[in-house]
Amino acid sequence: MKQVKRCCCHLYDHYPPYAPLYAMPYTYEQSPYYMQPIHQTQPLNKRMDNSYSDHGHKPFVTNIQQATNKNDTFRTAIWTGKHLQVTLMSIPISEDIGLEVHETVDQFLRIEMGHGYVQMGKNKDHLNVSYYVHPGDAIFVPAGVWHNLTNISNVPLKLYSIYAPPEHPFGTIHVTKQDEVDLP
Repeated sequence: MKQVKRCCCHLYDHYPPYAPLYAMPYTYEQSPYYMQPIHQTQPLNKRMDNSYSDHGHKPFVTNIQQATNKNDTFRTAIWTGKHLQVTLMSIPISEDIGLEVHETVDQFLRIEMGHGYVQMGKNKDHLNVSYYVHPGDAIFVPAGVWHNLTNISNVPLKLYSIYAPPEHPFGTIHVTKQDEVDLP
């Protein structure tokens, strides 16, 4: 049986020729998919709409890390669907999201920039779960759990949040935390 090289580096010669591609420890540039034509309806450089309007109910692609780090609003919904909502958030230095509970909504938060302190619990007077969180950390908040996230760094805390089902109205933009409080 002829030995077939799967990549340009001899370090992977010990992999059997039948090893699945996903098992190969190579970089994307070494993969067989690198520089392959992409079939799409619009140019790749136009796929990310940097406007922070809500793109919900239609297909949308964005670099979520870049969008999150560029966002300067307290909360902006960038995609609201029937069963899911994605919001970008920027929490100012020494401020917090505010103690809250979503009775019927699960929430996922991912920290992209800054450091925070998250507290959670079944009772707003007994937040018995707490963690320091850093870039790359994910926070999972089940429905019915009280929670708060405080920025403890010297830069704005940048994160994105996923709600299932959606928590905020389509197109929500809260420039500051006070904007959310002032809503009727």
